Amino acid sequence: MINVAVLGYGTVGSGVVEVIEENKETVNKKSAAELNVKYILDLRDFPGDPYEDKVIHDFNIILNDPEVSIVCETMGGVGAAYKFTKECLLAGKSVCTSNKELVAKHGPELLQIAKDKQCNYLFEASVGGGIPVIRPINYSLTAEEIENITGILNGTTNYMLTKMDALGADFDEVLKEAQANGYAEADPTADIEGYDARRKIAILSSLMMTKNVDSEKVYTEGITKITSADFEYAKAAGFKIKLLGTSEKLSDSEVAVMVAPFFIDLEHPLAMVNDVFNAVFVKGNMLGDSMYYGRGAGKLPTASAVVSDVIDCARHLGKTVMCFWDAEDVKLADVKELEREFFVRIDSAAKEDFEELFEDFEEIIADRKEDAGYFLPPTKERDVYEKLEKLGDTVLNVIRIYR
Repeated sequence: MINVAVLGYGTVGSGVVEVIEENKETVNKKSAAELNVKYILDLRDFPGDPYEDKVIHDFNIILNDPEVSIVCETMGGVGAAYKFTKECLLAGKSVCTSNKELVAKHGPELLQIAKDKQCNYLFEASVGGGIPVIRPINYSLTAEEIENITGILNGTTNYMLTKMDALGADFDEVLKEAQANGYAEADPTADIEGYDARRKIAILSSLMMTKNVDSEKVYTEGITKITSADFEYAKAAGFKIKLLGTSEKLSDSEVAVMVAPFFIDLEHPLAMVNDVFNAVFVKGNMLGDSMYYGRGAGKLPTASAVVSDVIDCARHLGKTVMCFWDAEDVKLADVKELEREFFVRIDSAAKEDFEELFEDFEEIIADRKEDAGYFLPPTKERDVYEKLEKLGDTVLNVIRIYR
């Protein structure tokens, strides 16, 4: 028997217990051992819950119990979650987590402790919820030189952009709907400003580069400036608008990483990912393109990914599953120095000035009189924005293009 403890009995934590218990026969068979949830740590009591007898309030009971081999950290945040995770690993207990904030901030340190103590720190559920993507990068694509990873990494913003596209609605309207449907938090800042996606693309970039990508230094834009007008131009040109986390390997020591809204060609597979679904698009130098698609959040999809890590830990007791992510920070390219295509929407009154500043452009014809939309060919970002500054407030929006 292998004893498991769960830290945090919220949405994901309760899902972990449910998956282990409901799929007990399958989970035990694939673990080659019987898994037993011995403890559930939470500040609250859960009278009437089927597993109320397993609930405890003192972390030290778990830490000091030599019978507990695997711990599931589903608390969130980087306070107690970091402290408890580190102490468990130092005690030789493997830890499985869905906590992307903690993984993005302390991943290399915790992985090194796990290696030193011959246990594991696994985090499949930290990116893409139930979508298998960490394990394919670590295992299935190990023969590849991964050149680019681009993903729709946040279900809330993808849901909102899908609704704006379908209904012609504006941002504030679809945000209220997302909150009413439980897809957005009362404070949606982490989602709509791109911070959640930033942590996830930083984790994926670190695995691609095998060195640390500091999530706090990743250039990030959210979706708050996107309007129904932008979607009118996107439709006219045969594009969708998606919030993408994208990472391109420039060399062994430099990577270009960013999170921002993009116009994306309708023929690209990511353009077809709608509602709360997520997808990660990976380009390898031998395999070429592959995509991993599914529910990027939710109780049971995320819990399923955590339990898949638990099974991996059970199979490798006393051994460390290799994960190449060194503590050395990789160089992040200056976004302003990169060349990209752009969509620019301006006030109609500024058309003549715009066309004098930019000699090479394509006007997008939409049924609108109050503004005008243009595509710019691949141009260094710094040069584009320096010219647009001369147009002042007549520039209504600027969105990059991904093909």
